[in-house]
Amino acid sequence: MSKLQFLKELITSPATRMYFLSAHGFYRGMSDEKYLKKMWKYRMGGELNLDDPQTFCEKMQWLKVYNQNPEYSRYVDKYEVKQIVAREIGPEHVIPLYGAWNSFDEIDFDALPDQFILKTTHDSGGFMICKDKATFDRDKARRKFDKAMKRNYYWGDREWPYKNVTPRIIAEKYVDSLGKPDSVEYKLTCMNGKLSFTTVCTGIAHSAFENRTNDSFDPEGNHMPWYAFYKNSAKPVSLPDQLDEMVEYAEKLSKGIPYTRVDFYCMDGRVYFGEITFFTWAGFLEFTPPEWDRKLGDMLILPEKYQP
Repeated sequence: MSKLQFLKELITSPATRMYFLSAHGFYRGMSDEKYLKKMWKYRMGGELNLDDPQTFCEKMQWLKVYNQNPEYSRYVDKYEVKQIVAREIGPEHVIPLYGAWNSFDEIDFDALPDQFILKTTHDSGGFMICKDKATFDRDKARRKFDKAMKRNYYWGDREWPYKNVTPRIIAEKYVDSLGKPDSVEYKLTCMNGKLSFTTVCTGIAHSAFENRTNDSFDPEGNHMPWYAFYKNSAKPVSLPDQLDEMVEYAEKLSKGIPYTRVDFYCMDGRVYFGEITFFTWAGFLEFTPPEWDRKLGDMLILPEKYQP
């Protein structure tokens, strides 16, 4: 988004203004419940029902407020989760880590290979790819990561697991097959510890809606007739040969958790872990057709309110 487009949205969109003000310290004294009800009205319209939530999106907002298990922060920490995944399903399913640092200036670039990916551990979208260390723009990277390290991802959508994650920068192995128009990710949504549906995502992550497709399949492999933001592919989409393995891993990592989405890649026949998400699209999805918000909501059984 260009600066001009952003300024236009800032003027015309109450939700964008709320995100902007939140990032600059406003609303810090507002409770999660009150903040989410206000944001819901801007983004979804109507009133957010937290007393008796029925839809998929409403239930994710409920989980933000009433299921604040501090252990979940380790699952969204891109450094800590590697240790969890290595322990639970095996280190061979974790993309190799080259190092972790508390600031950009601590990074020992001489010790890194010619190609790698830098990521922040505490937010979403904080990364840079280095395909050639000799031409890598370190000054640009420093500016980007210095800014990212000051950001607390929790405040924008009150995805509370991010609130207390220690900001760090990690370097991972560069994987050439990712980040391309034909790249494929497998996102396994589990509710109450069991697979609910698998989404096959083709294209570059976080790209424009027209550059990526999402197709969801139920546990029996039937294509589900809905989408949210990214449309279904016009071409036939198949599930991977390693799906049973992915389901086993996703359910193992989701055990005892009301809702998770566990992402995987498949490279050279091996399954690799991507990330764990507790609130897909922060729980502000636009379903087509809209009745699937309620249908998926019926599948999610909420737990008792978590008492720290």
